[in-house]
Amino acid sequence: MIAIVDDEELVRTSLQRLLKMAGYTIAAFTSAEEFLKSDVLQDVRCLIADIRMPGMSGVDLQSQLNAEDYQIPIIFITAHDDEKMRLRAMRDGAVAFLAKPFDNSVLLDRVRACLNVTQDEE
Repeated sequence: MIAIVDDEELVRTSLQRLLKMAGYTIAAFTSAEEFLKSDVLQDVRCLIADIRMPGMSGVDLQSQLNAEDYQIPIIFITAHDDEKMRLRAMRDGAVAFLAKPFDNSVLLDRVRACLNVTQDEE
């Protein structure tokens, strides 16, 4: 399963559509808090998350998942390509950091890489 966490409805629905067309099972959430409260954490093999969201940010979500020992590969997407944020995210284990707008084929390549990471760990 691939989880999408983004506060922008248009982004969530676009990503859902793209990934479903590519054959993936998707769960979408409007916030990091909603994702953390969900019952899908054990099933998520790849997480696509916005960096900047109201409440808990994407990198704070990453820190929380790491602290709780969830080894979920993360692809970060952002409209604000901040080098410090990128370095922090990648240092803490992100698989990719994509600036919006991004090419759909690049995202799909990163998703496949994400899923390969989880297969290698199993």
